[in-house]
Amino acid sequence: MILSGLTVLLWLCVTQFTVGSGAVGETKNVVQKDAEFDVTYNGTVTSENQTIYAFNHTISRNKTDGVRVSVDVLSQGLESPILFVVRQKQAVLSFQVPLILRGLYQRKYPYNHVGRTLCQPPTRAASETQYFFVDVSTLSSQGTNYQLRVSRVESFTLQTDKKFSFTASPSQPQYFKYVFPDGVDTVIVKVSSDMNFPCSVMSVQDIQCPVYDLDNNVAFIGMYQTMTKKGAITVQRKDFPSNSFYVVVVVKTEDEACGGPLRFYPLRPDELIDAGNRTKLLDVMVSPAINSEVYVKGMLFCLGIFLSFYLLTLLVACVENKRFYCYSVVTSSSSLLPSLPPSERSLDSVGRSRQESLSSVEEDDYDTLDDIDSDKNIVRTKKYLCVSDLARKDKRVLSKKYQIYFWNIATIAVFYALPVIQLVITYQTVVNVTGNQDICFYNFLCAHPLGALSAFNNILSNLGYVMLGLLFLLIVLKRDIVHKRALFRNDLNALECGIPKHFGLFYAMGTALMMEGLLSACYHVCPNYTNFQFDTSFMYMIAGLCMLKLYQKRHPDINASAYTAYACLAVVIFFSVLGVVFGKGNMVFWIVFSVIHILATLLLSTQLYYMGRWRLDSGVLRRILYIIYTDCISQCSGPMYIDRMVLLVMGNIVNWSLAAYGLIERPNDFASYLLAIAICNLLLYFAFYIIMKLRSGERIQCLALVCILFTAVVWGFALYFFFQGLSTWQKTPAESREHNRDCILLSFFDDHDIWHFLSSIAMFGSFLVLLTMDDDLDTVQRDKIFVF
Repeated sequence: MILSGLTVLLWLCVTQFTVGSGAVGETKNVVQKDAEFDVTYNGTVTSENQTIYAFNHTISRNKTDGVRVSVDVLSQGLESPILFVVRQKQAVLSFQVPLILRGLYQRKYPYNHVGRTLCQPPTRAASETQYFFVDVSTLSSQGTNYQLRVSRVESFTLQTDKKFSFTASPSQPQYFKYVFPDGVDTVIVKVSSDMNFPCSVMSVQDIQCPVYDLDNNVAFIGMYQTMTKKGAITVQRKDFPSNSFYVVVVVKTEDEACGGPLRFYPLRPDELIDAGNRTKLLDVMVSPAINSEVYVKGMLFCLGIFLSFYLLTLLVACVENKRFYCYSVVTSSSSLLPSLPPSERSLDSVGRSRQESLSSVEEDDYDTLDDIDSDKNIVRTKKYLCVSDLARKDKRVLSKKYQIYFWNIATIAVFYALPVIQLVITYQTVVNVTGNQDICFYNFLCAHPLGALSAFNNILSNLGYVMLGLLFLLIVLKRDIVHKRALFRNDLNALECGIPKHFGLFYAMGTALMMEGLLSACYHVCPNYTNFQFDTSFMYMIAGLCMLKLYQKRHPDINASAYTAYACLAVVIFFSVLGVVFGKGNMVFWIVFSVIHILATLLLSTQLYYMGRWRLDSGVLRRILYIIYTDCISQCSGPMYIDRMVLLVMGNIVNWSLAAYGLIERPNDFASYLLAIAICNLLLYFAFYIIMKLRSGERIQCLALVCILFTAVVWGFALYFFFQGLSTWQKTPAESREHNRDCILLSFFDDHDIWHFLSSIAMFGSFLVLLTMDDDLDTVQRDKIFVF
C-alpha cells in the first residue's frame, strides 16, 4: 500500500514536471479519450506521450456492480514497464505491467497480463453517476504496445447458498461482495477447487478502499487462510459494521505455503523466473451458519448424555444396596441356626492380628518381615504365589503410599494446567487480532464460534471427560467409605478376603480423566504443532496408571511408588516432546529411541519376572550368563514361572515389533506412535489378566461382564471416528483443510467431537472394569487367590 502511494505520487510529480517544464527540452503529449465498457483499446505509449481513458457509470445505493480493469503488454521488454493509474472517487489504484511479484527468498516472477477489480466506494444517493480515469504512461523512449479493457463483473455480489465459479491467478486476483441478509448473523464462506495447486489464499475483508488483493499484501487486514482444494471462514455480522464484506481470493506466486515443491534458487539476485501457467478455477459459496437454537440443542445434548450416566449409576447403586440389604437379612436369620464348625479364623483372632499389624504405620526402605518363613526373598520366589504372599505389609502404610498417587497427580495437574490455559488464551488472542487462520488447525467446515472461541463445539465435546471423571471419583469414594466401615466393624471379608482394597490409584485415574478433558479442551482452543502434547500428556498418564492398577491388584506389596511412576511418565512425556520436535525423518533420534525402548522393555521384564528380587550392578552380566548356563545348557530346564514368562515374551515381541516399525517407517506423528505403544502394552496386559483370571477358576460377575462388553463396543466405534482425520498439524494448514468435513451430528458436532463423546465413555467404562472385575473374590480367602 505504501509503495503504491509513493508510485502514484512519483507519477504525479513526473507528470507535472514533464507537462509543465518539458522533459529534456520536450513537452509531453497528454491525450484524453472517452472510453466505454467492454471495449478493447489498443495503444502505444512512450515517454513522450500519455493517454488518459475516461469512463463513467451509474451506481445505486441498493446494488453494487463490480468493475474490472484488464491490461496486456504486448512487448517483451521488461526494462521499462508501463504504469497504469486508476483514479476514482475516494480511491486510487496503481500497478505496473509487467507486474513483478516476489516469492520465497525474493525470487521475482514477471506477469504481462494483469487484471484488477476496482474498489467501489459506497454512495448515499439512490442513484449516482461516477467517473474514473485510467492513465497510461511510461519512461521508455521506445514505443510499447498494450491492450486495455474495462468490463463489469458478473455476480459481483454473492447470493446466499448460490455457488459462483471464477478463475484467478497471481496477477489476476478476484474479490466479491456479500451482504448479510435480514435474520442472518453468521455465515460460512466456502471456497473450493478441484486443483490442489497452485496454492491460493482466501481472505475476508471489511468494505473499504483499497482492497488488499495481491500476494504481498492480502494478509494486511481481515481474516485469511491458505488453501489448496478447500477453504472455509466463519464470519459474524458483529465484526462488520457495514453488514457486508469482501471475499478475496489470491493465487500465490509459489506453492511452498501449501506444501508444494520448493523451486530452484535463481542464478543471479536480479534474475526473473518464468512463473508458468498458474491460473486456478475456484468456486465460492456463502451459507448461513447455525443459529442460537442449535447451540442450545448441542449443549443440552452434551449435558443430557453424561447426566444420564449419573442417573444410571444412581439406579445401579439403589439395586445393589437393596440386594445387599436382603443378603444381610438372610445372613442374620441364618445366625439363629446351630453353628457349624468354623472353617476360617475367628473374628476375635482376626481383630487382634489387625491391631498388632497397626502398631506401627511407618515404613522405611527395608521390609521388616522377621521370620525366615516370611522373608520376602523366599516368599516372592516361590513357584506358585497367592495374594496373601504379596499382601503382608501394613495396610495403613500401603494406603498412605498409594494415596500419594492422587495427591501427586493433583499437584501436577495444577502446575501443568495453569500455563497451558494462559498459552492457549494467548494463541486465541493472536488469531483474533491478526486474522491469520493458519495458526490453528480446526475443522473449518464445522467450527462454531462462541465469544472469543473459534471452535466452541470442539471444546464443549470434552465435557464428558470431566463429568465422567468426577462420577468415577464419586463411585470410588462410595466404595472407599463402605470398605472403611467394614474394616471399622472388623468384617472378616474386608480383613482377610478378596483383592486388598487400595483406592489411591483409582482416585488418581479419575483425576487424570478429568484433566484429560480440561487439557484436551485447551488444546482444541487452538490445535497446532506446538501444543499437541497438551492433548496427549494425560493420556500417557491414564495408560500408565491403568497398568499400575492391574499390577497392584495381585502385587500390592511390590507395586511402584508414586514418585517412581510419575518420574517414568515424565520421561515418556519428555520423549514425546523430543519426538514431535526432532523426530520427523531424523534417523539418529529413532535409533536412540528404539535402543532405549528395547532396553527399557528388557529391564522391566526382568523386574516383573523376578518380582523385584534382582540387582542391577556390575555383576548382573555374570549372573545372567550363569542362569543361562545352569537353566538352559546344563539342565535344559524350562522357566520356573511359566505364566509370567508367557506374558513377558509376548510383551517383548510386541514392543520389539513396535520399535522396529518406528525405526523403519519413522512415522511423522510421534506422539500418537508413543501413545500406541502404551495402549498396546495396556491391552496386552489386560487380556493376559482376563485369561489368567478365568484359567485360575475365577469368574467375572454380571456387572463387570456388562462393563467389559459395553466398553469394547464403544471403543470400536470411538476408534472409527478417531481415524476419520478431519485435520492434521503434521501437514501444512492448507493440506490439513483438505480433510475438513461438515458437521454430522445436530449440525453442531463433527466426527472428532463424537470421538470425544465415545472415548470419554469408553475410558469411564474401562475404569469401571478395573474397579469391578475382581468383585467375585470378595468372599474368597487371599491364600486361595493366585498371583499372575
